[in-house]
Amino acid sequence: MSDPTPPIRSIRIPEDHAGQRLDVALARLFPEVTRSQLQQWIEDGRVRFDGRAPRKRDKVAGGELVEIRIPPPKETDWLPQPIALDIVYEDDELLVVNKPPGLVVHPGAGNPEGTLLNALLHHAPQLARLPRAGIVHRLDKDTSGLLVVAKTERARQSFTAQLQDKTMGREYVAIVNGVLVAGGTIEAPIGRHQRDRTRMAVTTRGKEAVSHYRVLKKYRAHTLVQVRLESGRTHQIRVHMAHLHHPVAGDPTYGGRLLLPKGAGGKLIETLRGFKRQALHAVKLTLIHPASGEQMQWTASVPRDMSELMEVLAADAKAAE
Repeated sequence: MSDPTPPIRSIRIPEDHAGQRLDVALARLFPEVTRSQLQQWIEDGRVRFDGRAPRKRDKVAGGELVEIRIPPPKETDWLPQPIALDIVYEDDELLVVNKPPGLVVHPGAGNPEGTLLNALLHHAPQLARLPRAGIVHRLDKDTSGLLVVAKTERARQSFTAQLQDKTMGREYVAIVNGVLVAGGTIEAPIGRHQRDRTRMAVTTRGKEAVSHYRVLKKYRAHTLVQVRLESGRTHQIRVHMAHLHHPVAGDPTYGGRLLLPKGAGGKLIETLRGFKRQALHAVKLTLIHPASGEQMQWTASVPRDMSELMEVLAADAKAAE
C-alpha cells in the first residue's frame, strides 16, 4: 500500500515536559504510538525537531515544534470476516460499536483472526487504508462496551488528539470486591510489571494514570462503581482498583481470591463462581465530531451476564436486611 503524501502530525512540546528525552516526551504526547516505533521514525528521518533532524536521546526544553511524517500502514494479512457487530452509531466519519465480552479488539499473538478489526474490515472495507483499521483506543477482550472507530484520516487524527487532550469522555461501570464508603480519585502511574511482563502494575517508572470513581450501589461484600478515565493506560481500571484493594470482581489477572459474603446463598455462590471475566463495562462515550464540531454522546446498557450478577447481589443484600 503506497501513500505519496503521508499525513504530518505537528505539536509543540509542553513546558512541563522540559528535561525529558525526545523519545520519552513523544511517547507521552502520542500514546497511540509505541516508544520503539517513535524511535524508529526518528532514526528514519520522519521526525523534525524545530526544523532539524533530532536524535532520540536529545533533551527537550519545552516550546519546540515537532513534526512527524507518519508512514503508511504496512500490508498485513488481516482478513475481513463476517462477524456480527452491534453498531450504536455510524456516519461517513466514524462508527461506535458496543463490543461484547469475549471479543478481542485487535489481532495479535494467539488471536490472528476473529477480532473486532476483522469484523470492521468486512463491514467497511475502506478501513484497510487506515492504521489499525481506524481503531484509536481499545477495550480488553473480556471488557464490554462502547468503542469509537475512525473511518477517515481526519477522524483518526481528531480522536487521537481528543484522547491526548483528555477531551474524549469514557465512563465505565464495574462491580468491585469489598464495600467502598465513598468515591475518590486514584492518581498512580502504570507500567509493565517488573517480573510478569504480561501484567501491568502501579510503578514509579510507569506513565501518569488518573481514574475518578464514585459509588453507585453497595452490596454486602461488593460495590457497583462508576469510573471516569482521564488517561488510557493498559488495564488502567483493573490495576487501579486492585491497587485500592478493591479489585474488579471476576478479574482473572488482578482479582485475587473469590469473595463471598458471609452466609451467601446457593444462587449467589453459583453466580459469582460462574462469572469468569472482569465485571467491567464501558457504559458512556463522549466526543467531538471531527467534521461538525458537535459534541456527541452514547450510552450502552451492561450485558446480560453482568446485569444478572447485579440482580443476584441486590437480592442477596435485600434478603440480609
